[in-house]
Amino acid sequence: MKLGIQNLSKVTVGLMIGFSAFYAQAEKVISLQQAIELAQQNDPWLHGSSLKQKAVENMSIASGTLPDPKISVGMMNLPTDTWNFDQEGMTQFKVGVSQMFPRGDSLALKQQQLKIESTQYPLLREDRKAKLKSEVSQLWLDVFLAQQTIKLIENDWELFEQMAEVAKASYSNAVGKTRQQDVIRAQLEIVQLEDRLTVQKQKLETSIARLNEWLHLYNDSDFEKAFDFDSQPIEFNVSEGLPAIRLQNPAVLTEVHYSRNALALALENHPAIRAIDVKKKVSEKAITIAKQQYKPQWGVNASYAYRDDMPSGDSRSDLFSVGVTFDLPLFTEDRQDKQVAASIAESEAIRTEKLLLIKQMISAIEKELRQLKRLSERQSIYKDQLLKQTNEQAESSLTAYTNDDGDFSEVVRARIAGLNARISALKIDVDALKTVARINYFFAQSNTKPVLAHTSKFGEK
Repeated sequence: MKLGIQNLSKVTVGLMIGFSAFYAQAEKVISLQQAIELAQQNDPWLHGSSLKQKAVENMSIASGTLPDPKISVGMMNLPTDTWNFDQEGMTQFKVGVSQMFPRGDSLALKQQQLKIESTQYPLLREDRKAKLKSEVSQLWLDVFLAQQTIKLIENDWELFEQMAEVAKASYSNAVGKTRQQDVIRAQLEIVQLEDRLTVQKQKLETSIARLNEWLHLYNDSDFEKAFDFDSQPIEFNVSEGLPAIRLQNPAVLTEVHYSRNALALALENHPAIRAIDVKKKVSEKAITIAKQQYKPQWGVNASYAYRDDMPSGDSRSDLFSVGVTFDLPLFTEDRQDKQVAASIAESEAIRTEKLLLIKQMISAIEKELRQLKRLSERQSIYKDQLLKQTNEQAESSLTAYTNDDGDFSEVVRARIAGLNARISALKIDVDALKTVARINYFFAQSNTKPVLAHTSKFGEK
């Protein structure tokens, strides 16, 4: 009995092959960096955003062009008794052209507004990439956690099976203090391990399915192929090692120098914040465009009227006309004034959007920092105490049992406690990295050049 248990304590079990058919057929191992790059390179949203930017840029060119002139062609003052073109001197064949000019500088201002709006799309794409990096990192870590938890359970599986066999043999041979309930307890633990393994496989398959959404291959030059979902690979594993995810901008987050104002300042270059700044500039341009409604709209027209010769043969002079039309915005109280007021209110509302987003970001960062602090404390506890103590407890309970001075149930409990401690330590490490990935999103920095305010001929900055 003692010899069998001592040999049992020296057993080291490697990685068991064939977690399930899914993983046995896996052809590819994807690292965290590879997953992030695949997600960012194959995101249709980014391609759609580029197309929207091109649309706005083309609209800005079109909006700066004068409206098409209007041509009019007509017969005027035909006599109804004979319908002869040369009977009356008033009868004319008239061709005219007219051209309208927008109010004030509204054309150029609208063109500027759309150009500014187009600069929002690169910022939105940078924000999207930062979100993808955070989201994919968390999904990848979920896969990693389930994959490594399965490995920990299966590494202990053979140990528990050997314990059950030794207990059964000892009970059958009436060696030591082994009882029937010890045999049942050992078998029960194996069944419970099998259930835990099934749960972890379920988590692993679910996490892989969620991660696979972002790894779907997409080629903007072959749009039809993007809808061929069966051609996309779905079987893969993730790397075995825990990745290193560094906390960005740690100086702003240290307790000694921590300041919400400094944090808000650090967030100013976040692409989502800068996108709101662009939106604010667009709204300010809209105010200037609304003020152009106080100016009259001008139009010019010219026409040439041909007259036929008189019935006697004498010629008639052709006629040429030219004129100018314009409106007078005299009654502005219920129209122009309200349009300007509406534009100003909308611009002020966008300012509140920026404030709300910064407040949300600061709150989210502080929440994640507090969580990261507690996770770091738990990491220290597990590393310095719990893992060591559970291992010592397992060894001491095994030694006591082999010397007929301990209880088999205590050996099993100690082994289960050791497994639980290793799984908990792994989960803490993964949760800490997931927290860092979420924090790093808020410190994404934009590389897009800002839209600089400039003094235009319209007198605005």
